[in-house]
Amino acid sequence: MLIEQFKKKNEYYSNGLKKDIDEQLDELRSEYEANESVVPEFNDFVASIKSQLGDAESTKLEEFAARFAKVSQTARNGVDAMWELSHNQRKLISESHMDYEEFEYLYK
Repeated sequence: MLIEQFKKKNEYYSNGLKKDIDEQLDELRSEYEANESVVPEFNDFVASIKSQLGDAESTKLEEFAARFAKVSQTARNGVDAMWELSHNQRKLISESHMDYEEFEYLYK
């Protein structure tokens, strides 16, 4: 049956994509979690040496720390976006499966 072939191909590609997304999410989350303490550690370091620097150097270092914190937030947003993609892919697989079941039921 043609519908069964479409269903199998859809499941094959959807499950492959889900696997790839989940692997990327796990890798991204793992990398982020391994490095998320870097920004607070850097901020502590900046605070500890700030008094030893001139005003211009201190300002530059604080600006760099702020940009560094934004990079960290961007990484966090990337992890969250990948999780959202994974969640949406799981929903699509489930909805697609229900659509095929409904279609098979209606046209048997």
